[in-house]
Amino acid sequence: MHLTPGPTTGTSLLLIEGGLTVILLAVAFALPRMGSPLFARIERAFARLARRKRLSVLLVGVSALVLRLAILPFCPIPLPFVQDDFSFLLSANTFALGRLTNPTPAMWVHFESFAITLRPTYMSMYFPGQGLILAAGKVLFGHPWFGLLIVTALLCAAFCWMLQAWLPPSWALLGGVLVILRLGLFSYWINTYSGAASLAALGGALVLGAFPRFKRSRRFRDALLAAVGAILLAYSRPYEGMILCLVVLSGLGYWALFGKNRLKPGQLLLRMAAPLALVAATLAWLGYYDYRVFGNPRTLPYTVQRITYAAAPYWIWQAPPPQPTYNHEDLREFFVGVELTYAKHIQTVPGFLSETLLFKPFRTLMFFAGIALLPPLFMLSHVFKDRRIRFLVICVFVVVCGAALETFTIPHHFAAVSPAFYAIGLQMMRHLRQWKPGGQPIGAALLRFTVFNCLALAALRLGAEPLHLRLAYWPSGAWTSLWSGPGQAGLPRALIQQQLEQMHGKQLVIVRYPAGHNTINDWVYNDPDIDNSKVIWAREMDAAQDADLIRYYNDRKVWLLHPDNEPATLTTYTPATQQKSPSH
Repeated sequence: MHLTPGPTTGTSLLLIEGGLTVILLAVAFALPRMGSPLFARIERAFARLARRKRLSVLLVGVSALVLRLAILPFCPIPLPFVQDDFSFLLSANTFALGRLTNPTPAMWVHFESFAITLRPTYMSMYFPGQGLILAAGKVLFGHPWFGLLIVTALLCAAFCWMLQAWLPPSWALLGGVLVILRLGLFSYWINTYSGAASLAALGGALVLGAFPRFKRSRRFRDALLAAVGAILLAYSRPYEGMILCLVVLSGLGYWALFGKNRLKPGQLLLRMAAPLALVAATLAWLGYYDYRVFGNPRTLPYTVQRITYAAAPYWIWQAPPPQPTYNHEDLREFFVGVELTYAKHIQTVPGFLSETLLFKPFRTLMFFAGIALLPPLFMLSHVFKDRRIRFLVICVFVVVCGAALETFTIPHHFAAVSPAFYAIGLQMMRHLRQWKPGGQPIGAALLRFTVFNCLALAALRLGAEPLHLRLAYWPSGAWTSLWSGPGQAGLPRALIQQQLEQMHGKQLVIVRYPAGHNTINDWVYNDPDIDNSKVIWAREMDAAQDADLIRYYNDRKVWLLHPDNEPATLTTYTPATQQKSPSH
């Protein structure tokens, strides 16, 4: 496998994106007819292809798959790095073994970590959707990432299919191309294992694409596709997915009562009976999964882990829960020092206003659009007068309001409604194309140069390393830029894991974190069957507890790891001179 740390110095690609956008804006105003004959020929050929709707959807999906495979030499298969990566891979590896969960290991206190539960069972804290697709990738193709790759390709195709229900074919195909460039190749949705974003976006596209089709044709197939989309949302991003589905169901109910070409309520229920039964059955299985993993069918994922470790409320109106007792200082630092500090900030009036009205919208807009896709915002006012996509505007508004109630908001929280984001953006592009101040086709030039800018930036991203272009460091930079990196942030841990697996016998690694350690970069994650793993990662505790751990695994070579050294160092284990005690 080609492993490179990625460029962290040099000219920022985000800065180049901004510079190119400004230059092309200026050219569009100064020379609006530049390249018009060439652009017109391209657009005519594009329109002929777009009229073949099924072929367009197929080509978008295949292109997303083939292009991402083609750029593997430049953007290799990602290594796990952040907490959620390891959590989702734990569920994937568990499912790949044919199990729903794993028994609590005897020495569980040394294996406590972020985004997993160890009691009542040992498993990821998240809903099972992402783990299932990663498990399918591992079983069918030998690596979990291929499951994510296929879902992302389906997502790009589904975006094009969904957009065809709302916009003219050429614009739907353009949307599919933009989604490949912006989400399918370089975003953290495809280049990490975190977030379950691609699965949720696929679900949202199916729901939003099936809704207008069902109203027009009343076909059972469209109702079934909507049900599949709702299931994907329930298994990946259920909160935002539930809000979206409630808005769609409300729209369906309004149509059934007052719309044209509507079905009678009895006919509508009959047509929806089988899809609703499918949703009910899959939700029942989710209840069984919760029972097996968390001990109660009504105990949802997230709940046990948050009760055990969280010091910050999940909703902005809640008071902080009683602070848990932590066995490890780095867990306390994350849940108290990072999460609780932020929660207290956002519960102040200045904090709420700045985060909810400024920083969260800015991060979301920059992730989905970047600087390159900002010019169509000139036409934002037209969208609110546009009946064609008014329902999508309502969907976005309601989901955004729902997400604003959460303490923590990251771009993948909006994955369910991301197809509507792009539909609204494309409709702004349609209005922009018709903009002719002074009789000059400035709007058409702006649109053409915007698409050209996206293509040029994708090419520059591929050459980031040889061109010494700096990428925003993952994960913090990924929330506000698609040009995140380095792509192999988990390389140090992966190399040590590889080194240990090549040694004779079994290995036990005790990880010693210094004060001030960056808790995002955590190394203590293990396979589902910890006791039989070749390499076990454990947190250092006090001398007595470490001695118990070593006695329990007395058939293993014991190592001490200093992950924050440059480079990380692995030495024969020696107890710390100063014992650690649990934090309160």
